[in-house]
Amino acid sequence: MTMLRGAAAAVARRCGLGAGSGGGKVAARRCCSAARRREWVPPVGRDSGIMAYNSRSRTKEPLVLAKDRVATWYSCGPTVYDHAHLGHACSYVRFDIIRRIMTKFFGIEVIMVMGITDIDDKIIKRANEMNMSPVALARIYEEDFKQDMAALKVLPPTAYMRVTENIPQIISFIETVIANGQAYATSQGNVYFDVKSWGKRYGVLTTISPDTPDEAVNTDKRYGKDFALWKAAKPQELSWTSPWGKGRPGWHIECSTISSAVFGKQLDIHTGGIDLAFPHHENEIAQCEVYHQCEQWGNYFLHSGHLHVKGSQEKMSKSLKNYVTVKDFLKKFSSDQFRMYCLRSRYSSAVEFSDESMDDAKNLLQAISSFIKDANAYIKGQLICDPVREDILWERLASTKVTVKASFADDFDTSRAVAAIMDLIHHGNRQLKAVTKDTGSPRSSVVYGSIISYIEGFFNALGMSFEERQVAVKGDSSAVLSNVIDELVQFRTKVRHYALALPEAAETVLVEGDAGAKGSKREENEKRQQLMGERRPLLEACDSLRENLAAFGIHIKKLCCGGCPDLAFANPRSPAN
Repeated sequence: MTMLRGAAAAVARRCGLGAGSGGGKVAARRCCSAARRREWVPPVGRDSGIMAYNSRSRTKEPLVLAKDRVATWYSCGPTVYDHAHLGHACSYVRFDIIRRIMTKFFGIEVIMVMGITDIDDKIIKRANEMNMSPVALARIYEEDFKQDMAALKVLPPTAYMRVTENIPQIISFIETVIANGQAYATSQGNVYFDVKSWGKRYGVLTTISPDTPDEAVNTDKRYGKDFALWKAAKPQELSWTSPWGKGRPGWHIECSTISSAVFGKQLDIHTGGIDLAFPHHENEIAQCEVYHQCEQWGNYFLHSGHLHVKGSQEKMSKSLKNYVTVKDFLKKFSSDQFRMYCLRSRYSSAVEFSDESMDDAKNLLQAISSFIKDANAYIKGQLICDPVREDILWERLASTKVTVKASFADDFDTSRAVAAIMDLIHHGNRQLKAVTKDTGSPRSSVVYGSIISYIEGFFNALGMSFEERQVAVKGDSSAVLSNVIDELVQFRTKVRHYALALPEAAETVLVEGDAGAKGSKREENEKRQQLMGERRPLLEACDSLRENLAAFGIHIKKLCCGGCPDLAFANPRSPAN
């Protein structure tokens, strides 16, 4: 890997913004901030082998990670006041696909934190309408959101972080921004970020400039573009005590504080829908660069495109009342069908949702399933065909693997990767033409087995499955599901025990002159190494099963005694869903 050098430290020194800069240099910092431009600085670190479109630089850049093969990732989470809809789901599924690509195809460990906004104007309004506390309402819809994500096979983040559990940290964050000269408190108990004082450093993700004319100001803030860090409490409203009086956090400060609390001033990737680029992400950047006194916070910003309803240029939105909830959608379509729908376009592009577009996704899945079924029948001798040109298929398989990896390395281009898979299936199908008479020629089982293995591995890695057998239960489904899971976990445990049951390594201390024994023990060690290599795919399959079950809220934990694992259920999805 190539070490890349950034210019952040040099720029910071020129502007007097080193880590040791004191709070007494506010005026100098303001002058320096206003003079600087908005250039993106390539970070120092290790090249991941991926080119990603970065909203900060407005172009594709090499994805450079601060730590080799480890990505720190902050994801804006939901404001939990209602059911999640398909517009939300599209963004989360797309980024889940990217996360899986980074993990499965590039060997990158992703450390992801998602913020949960559990106090907000909408939450308070909805709670009042339902005559319940905002906290209780938020907990209900937070759990509802997590169930929807599990139903869509979206992997949970490394950690969920609630705003209400980070109030002291938010207050401390705001105090530092004030001390650094970029925020002010008002007599009414509000605190605002002073956008004008941040100068040309504001406008990283957009063309917005602090110098453009202000809109009319009917509040206690100085300028129209200033935004709230702390909101003074209204009567009968949930609030917390702060140096500025009772109140609650502004929206943008929540994500800045949570991400900083976990990752500090070094963050590799920040994601969200394109509608969050401004003002939310723009304001996050400003707040964090003031707080950390750093030249660049958040090296890569990735934004997903909107999901539009067919025939409309408007995004799917609760405010527009043109949405379909995740739960209603899953009554008609499957999670795999929606994931295929998402795979067929670039994550950053806007997509149109309709029954026709979902039918296209269903047809693709059916074509893949049909090929796998026919290829399996051929391998078993149930489908008789003319002799197969194996050389062509081996060449196509190798070419497909190269194309898929190159597509994923090019800004996670899933549409191109899926097209390559479908082209491989096309060439595989061309040689699976049934004949009435068996000529007795040998079957080319190995090449078709390799193609099936690669295709299933491709989609499994992206959170999909093409298993023919599916469990359908009625009546007391939860009890049956529990038994099915127990059997599955016990089977996984037996497979792991078998894979790990290797002979002990031979002792290396030998009696002098015992050459025969030495050779025998060397052979035993070589055999042990061979067995480890042969059984590694079994352990990897067990790990993949554990990860997939976790997406459904079912977590496998090992017992110290080495017995069958315990299961911790976190709202596993009913088969009826």
